[in-house]
Amino acid sequence: MAQHTTVIKDTTVVTIDRDDTILYDAAVAIKDGRVASVGPSREIVARFPGAHAVDGSGKVVMPGFANIHTHFTLIIAKGIYEDLSPPHKPPFTSGLAPLPVPELSRDEMIAMVRLAALEAIRSGTTAALEDGSNVENYAQSIADTGLRLLLCEKAWDKAKGNIGDPGPFDVDAALGDECIARTEALHAKWHGACNGRITVGVSAWAPDMCSPDLLRKLRALQHKLDTVATIHLNQVWGEVSAVEKIRNRKPTEYLADIGFLNDRLICAHCRCMVREEERLLGEARTNVAFNACIAARRGLSPRVHDLQEFGCNIGMGSDNMAEDMVEVMRTGMFMERVRREDGRQPAPEQAMRWATVNGYRAMGIPDGGSLEAGKKADLIMIDFRRAHLVPRLRVVSTFVHQGQGRDVTDVMVDGAWLMREGKVLTMDEDATVAEAQRVSETAWGRLFAKRPDLKPIAGWQPMSAAAG
Repeated sequence: MAQHTTVIKDTTVVTIDRDDTILYDAAVAIKDGRVASVGPSREIVARFPGAHAVDGSGKVVMPGFANIHTHFTLIIAKGIYEDLSPPHKPPFTSGLAPLPVPELSRDEMIAMVRLAALEAIRSGTTAALEDGSNVENYAQSIADTGLRLLLCEKAWDKAKGNIGDPGPFDVDAALGDECIARTEALHAKWHGACNGRITVGVSAWAPDMCSPDLLRKLRALQHKLDTVATIHLNQVWGEVSAVEKIRNRKPTEYLADIGFLNDRLICAHCRCMVREEERLLGEARTNVAFNACIAARRGLSPRVHDLQEFGCNIGMGSDNMAEDMVEVMRTGMFMERVRREDGRQPAPEQAMRWATVNGYRAMGIPDGGSLEAGKKADLIMIDFRRAHLVPRLRVVSTFVHQGQGRDVTDVMVDGAWLMREGKVLTMDEDATVAEAQRVSETAWGRLFAKRPDLKPIAGWQPMSAAAG
């Protein structure tokens, strides 16, 4: 028992169980990758006498965050894309920004995804849905970080253009088939890898990037592989306009007609919707990724309360440029309060549930996201002895309102420490940061040199240039 058991003792435990139970002077026992028991510290310590003891005094133990919509490689656009949102009114333009993202080599992709994983771990993320292209190029590198991952290879068959493109839809069937082949290969190699810590899903890029035939093939593939699927949905008004123009339907109606909606589908964004679309999502019991920070940056927000009332499961994601789920959780609560014009709802406990247990459920992990006996030992420890978290009177409210990613001192996934006492154990932090900075400067510089018609936005200057 001793070599497989850890007890975090003399601490406060936020369980996120059905009753949002909080235990004080408590302990969590972890054995063989799962929560063995949660209860009074004295009782748990006595029950597991040979366990490795971790002092949790002054700290709060809670479930780790589930980021159900992110693109690790797009962290290279940090500081740039946040301020380049497309128009919300006609005339619409193709793409989500007037600048393209630099093309990256395999090694450059690895450098960026490792930086994203590092930020995720440091801010308390334990599980993430990574939605990308050529994921096989970097799957091993992020698997090695110890994160729980749902890997999704993006599929589309629109020959030209991007999200929100007002132009015609020309089908490239070979492109769609190639995307499906990559998904199947990724699933064959990685689904269930690392003792089940890595799973693989199906990803359709967006309704305006996928033909009806491709969407039907992807739905069939999801059924065949018995896995989770995801799609960007009603992300920007340009997307809505493009689908209406080509399909004569709202994006969600288009998906419903094809039979793509289901209770194992994660719909990212859902910001530009009419109530009938929200009702369709709720009837299908779909999952919605509330990507609050990018929504705030875009100046758009989904009607989260309405989606939830219709029957959707609400989780949270960081999307592009950043991986800080603490900020995502707080921003989501604030945005929804502003939208509702309600200074009390949603409560901090609801926002915490969105970011933890609901996210695990969306990712197809019903035995994760809460600290209860038998659940996966994916947890974080937060130092509440810091000035901005004192007085410690209502720990969930205080952390949601005031907490910062740097307050997370310890991260565990499957009973293994990824970060301990502020030190990331699964990667070289200094080397990761330095390499990502080098790659970013090189890649953006290469793009601007190749495309003199593209101009950096105001304030753009690589750190090395500034230092020189």
